[in-house]
Amino acid sequence: MEFVRLLLVFLHLLGMGMLIAMVFVQLGAGAGAPLNKGWLHGAAFQLLTGVALVGLAPLTDQDYSHAKIGVKLAVLVVVAGLAAVFVSKPAAPKWLTPTLAGLVVLNVGLAVFWT
Repeated sequence: MEFVRLLLVFLHLLGMGMLIAMVFVQLGAGAGAPLNKGWLHGAAFQLLTGVALVGLAPLTDQDYSHAKIGVKLAVLVVVAGLAAVFVSKPAAPKWLTPTLAGLVVLNVGLAVFWT
């Protein structure tokens, strides 16, 4: 079971890496570019692996802070919501990329520093 937990942590980190990569992809696309669909894919990957990790916690003897998980989930829902709203638009607003980047960095900070 420990291997499954570590695999989920690995995949969860890859999802975070995907969201960080989307910041650079979006910045490279320039102003007026549409929002990349990778934002939705990364957010979904984070959500699925995070839920699986929390769901398997009793089987792997892990004790996660429910408050921390709730706040991280709320931030991820905002990221996914913004991405879902703007991915179909012909151009992303200028404020969107820095906002999404800040939210992703916030979530990483919460994961690392909130014990």
